[in-house]
Amino acid sequence: MHPCSRRQFTAALGLSPLLAAATARPNILFILADDLGHADLSCYGRRDYRTPRIDQLASEGVRFTQAYSNSSVCSPTRTALITGRYQYRLPVGREEPIPTRGFLGGLPKAHPTLPSLLQAAGYHTSLVGKWHLGAAPGVGPLEFGYDDFFGYRSGGVDYFSHRAGGDLADFWEGNTLVERPGYLTDLLGDRAEAIIDARAKDRRPFLLSLHFSAPHWPWEGPDDAALSGTMSSLAHYDGGSSATYARMVQRLDARVGRVLDRLKQKGLAGNTLVVFTSDNGGERFSDTWPFSGRKTELLEGGIRVPTILRWPRKVEPGSITDQVAITMDWLPTLLAAAGVIPDPAYPPDGINLLPALAGDTWPRTLFWRYRWQEQRAVREGNWKLLRMAGNSFLFDVMKDPLERANLKAAYPEVFARLNAAYDAWNAAMLPEDSKAYSHPSWADEEADRYGNRRP
Repeated sequence: MHPCSRRQFTAALGLSPLLAAATARPNILFILADDLGHADLSCYGRRDYRTPRIDQLASEGVRFTQAYSNSSVCSPTRTALITGRYQYRLPVGREEPIPTRGFLGGLPKAHPTLPSLLQAAGYHTSLVGKWHLGAAPGVGPLEFGYDDFFGYRSGGVDYFSHRAGGDLADFWEGNTLVERPGYLTDLLGDRAEAIIDARAKDRRPFLLSLHFSAPHWPWEGPDDAALSGTMSSLAHYDGGSSATYARMVQRLDARVGRVLDRLKQKGLAGNTLVVFTSDNGGERFSDTWPFSGRKTELLEGGIRVPTILRWPRKVEPGSITDQVAITMDWLPTLLAAAGVIPDPAYPPDGINLLPALAGDTWPRTLFWRYRWQEQRAVREGNWKLLRMAGNSFLFDVMKDPLERANLKAAYPEVFARLNAAYDAWNAAMLPEDSKAYSHPSWADEEADRYGNRRP
């Protein structure tokens, strides 16, 4: 076990004053946006619209300035989230992301997950929204620790028809296909509120994973029902606008606010740990300032994500942490908050972040890879190694968050050390699978990708 991990694991057992004050197991509300850029919330710098309810959440908790996703696309990050481990340890994690059709795999049956570990400890566990960890029978949310599921299994669906392209119906209640009219963001928010009502009655501690689709394509705001079914593809390369994107994020903000209000109305807010984050960096209409890059890229804009945590009486309101964090940290962090120990047969690669909530910070070394354009990255302290399309770079991402000044010639020893560290880490992971899907961005679809010509 890494020394930092051991120290934080000890804190999770009660030696931290922060955790010693917790006498009741907290409820957990984990809100995951889809493709939300680092600066797509006004509390992170968005200038052309406001997100007052999520901004309020930040003012009541702690805002992370250096939080990362495990991947620059969704299902690998979700693999890391549910397992607490680098996704590259599992075959399903090599899909970038899992394609809508033709993939029959999923998580390994025996692998413990965040919901299964909490479920075994007496928590009621619900997933509302996106699964994207396998659509075949036997690899859905109910098989991996969720007591109930309301949402969709693929990577993206139309906001009104809830179809994953063409005639592929993909809206589920448990393991049953259902039809529910309405705008997807609203349907998911309504179900989350209903689950909070149910838990307020039975008083069971709960994990509510609220995985919104917004603001993932297609570009449909709440008043755009006429668009449904008219697009040539769900990726919607021939549509969308900044104004539509704003409406999508603002509706997400409003529905998050309603869920938080319901917690308060039911007397549950004081003992509920709330996390809000995104599964990867932003896409076409996102704002990733002050970073460059976006979804599908290991530049900071593709993997740096807005992240907020609120835990009343445990977290100083309005605080900010510079602690480097990553998606796979949430399993050990949330288990520690609940007093649950990870399965020793599947030790997390992530670490418990709770000491950071009390002001403690520590350096991290994190690794990424992405098969398209042969991308590799290492973050060590302020340094970042990036390999991409046969080129290599060394950046100081604190002084140069745009990743413009290549310092590999000025600091050859750092460059060599990070390359060696990546190679050693990668040797411990599953090898890349040439048959796995890796999502590209092509010049004939998006003008700003003009160098990415199809082979």
